[in-house]
Amino acid sequence: MVNSSQFPYFILTEYLDMGYLKYLYFVIVLMLYIVIVVANAFLIVTICMKRSLHEPMYVFLCSLLVNELYGSAGLIPFLLLQITSDSHTISRSMCFLQIYCLHTYATVEFCNLAVMSYDRYLAICCPLHYKARLTSNKVALLIALVWLYSLIKFLVSIFLTFRLKLCGNVIGRLYCQNYYVTKLACSDTTVNNVWGLFATFVTIGVPLFPIVFSYTKILRVCVNGSKETRQKAVSTCSPHIASLLIFTFGCGFEIFQSRYNMTSVPRILRIVLSLYFVTIQGLFNPIIYGLRLSKIRQICRNQFFHKKI
Repeated sequence: MVNSSQFPYFILTEYLDMGYLKYLYFVIVLMLYIVIVVANAFLIVTICMKRSLHEPMYVFLCSLLVNELYGSAGLIPFLLLQITSDSHTISRSMCFLQIYCLHTYATVEFCNLAVMSYDRYLAICCPLHYKARLTSNKVALLIALVWLYSLIKFLVSIFLTFRLKLCGNVIGRLYCQNYYVTKLACSDTTVNNVWGLFATFVTIGVPLFPIVFSYTKILRVCVNGSKETRQKAVSTCSPHIASLLIFTFGCGFEIFQSRYNMTSVPRILRIVLSLYFVTIQGLFNPIIYGLRLSKIRQICRNQFFHKKI
């Protein structure tokens, strides 16, 4: 039985031998990262600076965009280093830090989307009580709970994995994942497996309940409500629903790929889809919310052309 402390690093084996093309891929990924940072940071600054956007919906959106920067920072700079490197290794401490970052990113994303769905429910179904139910203090409390719950919950999982005795240090992925590190264990992983199932259920179940509840109520109001109500629901809910579906697909593929044999899927497609759940949200959310939400769209247009609102 070999103690994990004897492995100071992990080897990542999913990287292709790209030759001189690695510099082209480096530039592509770097440009992608710059777009993600600039687009999300621009909207965050816009929401913070414009008092007309200091409403619950936009404050929750700001939290979501901050999470995009957090998640992309946990993966893309590391990818840039690996693309130009001849040996694809990661230190043990950095591996666990990356696992923590990406898992907490996913939890914050789901919980933030759940809070945003509740916000839409109140705005559409209870418009007269909207401001009373979602005061600035309640908004701050909800955002704090989303982040604290997500950051604290995964500490248990990372501790259970960190204590394992490992029999190897080869991970068949582009980056570190908790499940693949656990598979390297030669000690008993029963506790890890039970907690992993419970944590997965909680991570999905806790946000899923307010999402299903909110959209059930919204759908009922749209069916029975006026044309104006339906238009309001479509204009404000469609970006949220699209973001939720895209992120759910990315996370679903990651879970499916880690549990089942995916060798029949072309390797390049597996690589693209494994990066999908972090990169696509960082690109998609600022674009879709910037285009679909009229108030943000108008402010961004005025800022771009240097006009006063």
